[in-house]
Amino acid sequence: MFKKILIANRGEIALRVIRTCKEMGIKTVAVYSTADAESLHVKFADEAVCIGPPPSVDSYLKMSNIIAAAEITNADAIHPGYGFLSENAKFSKLCEEHQIKFIGATGEMIDKMGDKASAKSTMISAGVPCIPGSEGILKDFQECEKLATEAGYPVMLKATAGGGGKGMRAVWKAEELQDAWDSARQEAKASFGNDAMYLEKLIEEPRHIEIQIIGDSFGKACHLSERDCSVQRRHQKLTEETPSPFMTDELRDKMGEASVKAAEYIKYEGAGTVEFLVDKHRNFYFMEMNTRIQVEHPITEEVINYDLIREQILVAAGVPISGKNYLPKLHSIECRINAEDPYHNFRPSPGKITTFHAPGGHGIRLDTHVYSGYMIPPNYDSMIAKLIVTAQTREEAINKMKRALDEFIIEGVKTTIPFHRQLMDHPDYIVGNYTTKFMESFEMNPK
Repeated sequence: MFKKILIANRGEIALRVIRTCKEMGIKTVAVYSTADAESLHVKFADEAVCIGPPPSVDSYLKMSNIIAAAEITNADAIHPGYGFLSENAKFSKLCEEHQIKFIGATGEMIDKMGDKASAKSTMISAGVPCIPGSEGILKDFQECEKLATEAGYPVMLKATAGGGGKGMRAVWKAEELQDAWDSARQEAKASFGNDAMYLEKLIEEPRHIEIQIIGDSFGKACHLSERDCSVQRRHQKLTEETPSPFMTDELRDKMGEASVKAAEYIKYEGAGTVEFLVDKHRNFYFMEMNTRIQVEHPITEEVINYDLIREQILVAAGVPISGKNYLPKLHSIECRINAEDPYHNFRPSPGKITTFHAPGGHGIRLDTHVYSGYMIPPNYDSMIAKLIVTAQTREEAINKMKRALDEFIIEGVKTTIPFHRQLMDHPDYIVGNYTTKFMESFEMNPK
């Protein structure tokens, strides 16, 4: 087992990893930019190393600084959390070269699954249902045009290196394709330095449902059931729940089986998610695989009583998994609390938190790194907390979330608490009738 783990991340996920490490008797090293000197993850780690100024490119993305921090503190493993370097093949390989265990996928695995076009062709080979469209990167616009006609409009153009909705264009008719092709490539080039594109049939009224999987170094994998992530704004998840209100036992079995098949086909090691689009007829199609822990992992932990971070560490240390699949016993909902103003198009609201009161009670979990007096820097993602509730039924979970949101007080900055409170009262959300298009018609009620 590892003696000391460096957490190459910040905020709530860094604190989350530190907590599990402490419970396992493993020493921890926090890294931080100068903007994060007062963050809780810095205060609770056994050691802390400043790795640079506020910009991510000079700190949390600076591989040489993170490797140096691991070496001077004698850390024998690095946990990357999510975001930043968590799905960076070069960093995973760099850790291996320095004989530091990367708690995550190998560089080869990240290369295979991180590129959406190669991931899709791999899944087709594994026998996992995929969305009709190109099987790899499009050679040119002529091939794009031909495949769009074959698949039938509407279609979706996607940047192979994409993420967060960048380099994506929905195309509803043939005459719109050229403009979409040009603008998507231009955006992808600017965002990722890679303008390679692929094309898929656009799935109408889709649900975004992901399956949590764990694979070990012995080629065995299991699934931990699903999460419904369909409530999104600009392809960014806002809230998640498990089990999905759209799921049936038969569909769960099929999607779970397909996910395990995918993981074992590529001999996947670590925690990951296989993400699917599910149409209104409950046909499911592989979308992508995330080779890291997810922001929304706590709801899975709550419904099956399972520490995913602990399992990540055990797998990285060479411990085999049980191979048992898990089914949800309870219902859990997560609301991402962002420092954004939902009354003004969710614009960022960095600044100093003057008052902070956390909700409590049975079935309430709050993952956060902030506190009263904390200064939210403008340099990073605006998420400052994750509020997770767990109950016997979905109805009870929604009522519990309403109560917890009413108790949750953050002053000094604007947050998305009012949005989530209104969401919990929305008739369509209450009955589970929502798709990835839900937010297009959602309007905030006046204050």
